[in-house]
Amino acid sequence: MKQCGLTKAEIRELSKELGLSTYDKPSLACLASRVPYGEEITAEKLLMTGAAEKYLRSLGFNQLRVRCHGPVARIEVLPQDFDRFFKDDLNIKVYEHLKTLGFKYAALDLAGYRTGSLNEEVKIDG
Repeated sequence: MKQCGLTKAEIRELSKELGLSTYDKPSLACLASRVPYGEEITAEKLLMTGAAEKYLRSLGFNQLRVRCHGPVARIEVLPQDFDRFFKDDLNIKVYEHLKTLGFKYAALDLAGYRTGSLNEEVKIDG
C-alpha cells in the first residue's frame, strides 16, 4: 500500500472495480487483541473467541469483534446491526451458542463495533 501511494479505501475501490470478491472483506486483527490487558491469553480463550466470531459471521454479521472478558463475551457489531439481535430471538440463540463455547455470559456492547476498544481503558502518560 505505502509503496504504491494508495490508501486502504483506494485499494478497496480498485478491487471492487476489478471484480475481486475481497474488496469489502473486513479487517481482522490477531485474536489476542480480544483479551484485555492484564488478563492471561490462553489457547482456550482464543479458541472460544475465534469460534464465537465465526458463528456470528455465519449469521451474516460482517464487521464485528467478540472481546473475551473472563466468562463474558462482549459482542461488538455495527450499530445498524443491533436490531437484528432482537428479531426472531436471535439474542437467545447467540447466547445459547456462546455458552456451548465456554462463555457464561454474553453482552452486546452498546457503543458498537470499534477497533481498539480495549485500548480505551489504557492511560498513556505524556
